[in-house]
Amino acid sequence: MQKTLNKPIVRMNTPEEEARIQAGIAFDPDNPELTEDDFRRMHPASEVCPEIVAACRKGRGPNKEPTKEPITLRLSREVLDFFRSTGPGWQTRINDALLELARKKSA
Repeated sequence: MQKTLNKPIVRMNTPEEEARIQAGIAFDPDNPELTEDDFRRMHPASEVCPEIVAACRKGRGPNKEPTKEPITLRLSREVLDFFRSTGPGWQTRINDALLELARKKSA
């Protein structure tokens, strides 16, 4: 069985659309197009404001709950269709259903 990827379709601008876009760029005095000289004068954000860059690199912090372990699991089409039909978060709902069953069995 061959997998198909859902790639977005990219539509190119017509010459008229591109001309209107370029005219809008040229007309906007608050956002001029960058020149080669502008690029030469630029510095990395880590040099200009290192404290902000450091704050952004802190990451997500500790997990509130124990970390889940990524695995590969084969499920029936019927189970997948049911949980996927419930919308976003379906993987979490599968985990919750299995956790509930495991707790009932161990009690």
